[in-house]
Amino acid sequence: MGESRIERAVDYITKLFQGNGDGHDLSHSLRVYKNAMSIAKAEGQGEEEIIALSALLHDCDDHKLFHTENNANARSFLQEEGLSEERIEEICRNINSVSFSKNRGRVPETIEGKIVQDADRLEAIGAIGIARCFQFGGSHGRSLENSIEHFYDKLLLVSKELNTPSAKKMAEKRDKLMEEFLKEWGEEMN
Repeated sequence: MGESRIERAVDYITKLFQGNGDGHDLSHSLRVYKNAMSIAKAEGQGEEEIIALSALLHDCDDHKLFHTENNANARSFLQEEGLSEERIEEICRNINSVSFSKNRGRVPETIEGKIVQDADRLEAIGAIGIARCFQFGGSHGRSLENSIEHFYDKLLLVSKELNTPSAKKMAEKRDKLMEEFLKEWGEEMN
């Protein structure tokens, strides 16, 4: 029995993200995929393959990592897989809806887009979010204080931008953890 399309997508992003250590990497994409599938199951909605491929491929054309246009890496994989142009466009729309900075206040039109956007945003908060914040900051030469500012500029705002009830529930515990972390940070810095 051959590999499934999802397994081939994992193989594709494994090669694509090789050597990247700023937090937008294979393990991040796999966690977004896991989050997306959990949200989809809890919501009881969405087309599984569209959600899975959108989640796995969501960073494969990220402007911070690649100098591609029009989702070239994602499109290349999806075309090789023989997906219809309609499905490719739907997946690319979902991918394009993920970025917090580019899509703040914008709600995706489809449940699949909402789920994938939520799945990626959940990765920015809680214990994983704290670790990724400092990983990204360190890999880009940012100070600890600059990384702390990122909590107030973005991370503490993320849960207010979530779309699905299940993602909002998942965010509650993660928000509390970040607030506790920042409280402790403030106490230790004074």
